[in-house]
Amino acid sequence: MKVSVIGATGYTGVELVRLLNEHPNIELSLLTSNSFAENKIDEIYPHLKEEVEIICHKLDIEQIVTNSEVVFTALPHGVSMDIVPKLVNRGVKVIDLSGDYRYQTLATYEEYYQKHASPQLLSQGVYGLPELNRKKIKDSNLVANPGCYPTVSLLALAPLLKTGLIDPQSIIIDAKSGATGAGRKLSLGTHFCEVNNNFKAYKVGQHRHRSEIEEKLSIWSKQEVKLNFTPHLLPVKRGILATIYADLTDDIAELELFKQYQNHYQEELFVRVREDNMPELKYVAGSNYCDISLKVTDGNKVIIVATIDNLIKGSAGQAVQNLNLLAGWEEDLGLKKVGLYL
Repeated sequence: MKVSVIGATGYTGVELVRLLNEHPNIELSLLTSNSFAENKIDEIYPHLKEEVEIICHKLDIEQIVTNSEVVFTALPHGVSMDIVPKLVNRGVKVIDLSGDYRYQTLATYEEYYQKHASPQLLSQGVYGLPELNRKKIKDSNLVANPGCYPTVSLLALAPLLKTGLIDPQSIIIDAKSGATGAGRKLSLGTHFCEVNNNFKAYKVGQHRHRSEIEEKLSIWSKQEVKLNFTPHLLPVKRGILATIYADLTDDIAELELFKQYQNHYQEELFVRVREDNMPELKYVAGSNYCDISLKVTDGNKVIIVATIDNLIKGSAGQAVQNLNLLAGWEEDLGLKKVGLYL
């Protein structure tokens, strides 16, 4: 299958290039980058030398449509919405990694992002969290890849929220991410001297991923959910660890909650429920896994701990997982990677 990556030189884009290059059924057709047009991708990222030596070009819709069956758009929020309609309307399937098509409600998107240039496509965008939306993804022409914080949070909460075992109004999400979550663009907050030997909360009460999580939780619980969500910046390159607190709706034994998670995810290739130990970043770094564990306290409260690699399961790896679903292939094709650990 011929695929192209629009925005191939950001951190998410280059992870996509790496994963797609190793995929047995994929031919990388075109890479675009306005910042590095006419440069070979291995000149920008030397680790790709002798693996991927494709020249990056400026975006040319005609060229993309002619040479692509599926296109990944790894672009900043607000940029994809101008490009995606030109592809979808020409019959090209799109997996969009921005936030532009993740919301069902236009007003919510425009409150947290900006005025939408192609709101008519919001209803076509299928939320690309395979473990919870597999059937719709398979039949879609436009997959909206979830955000990294929503991915880990929704996977951690789904087994309990969907069965009414936790109070949806009691949820507190305390999440920490590595610096790659901020992207490749230079900013003072992600300079080495600002991040190293430091740890900080940011966008407290204002992070737009909160609205993405709330929308999905509200759909599942059939009531409006408002939660407390605080993201933090870790002095590491990659990985997200979320610690989630919620009130149980009844006194339920910890073992029973573990059984609930195991039953919910027993057929899932990329979700691992850990009874033996709490998840750590090093268990999932470089892999498409989400690790989850939990602890019941005071009889009626639960603490859920979950981890992912923000660049893989939180972004590029999940996008490849969605590609496999669109194509009707095994879901883990090209993604059978053990975590780096060190």
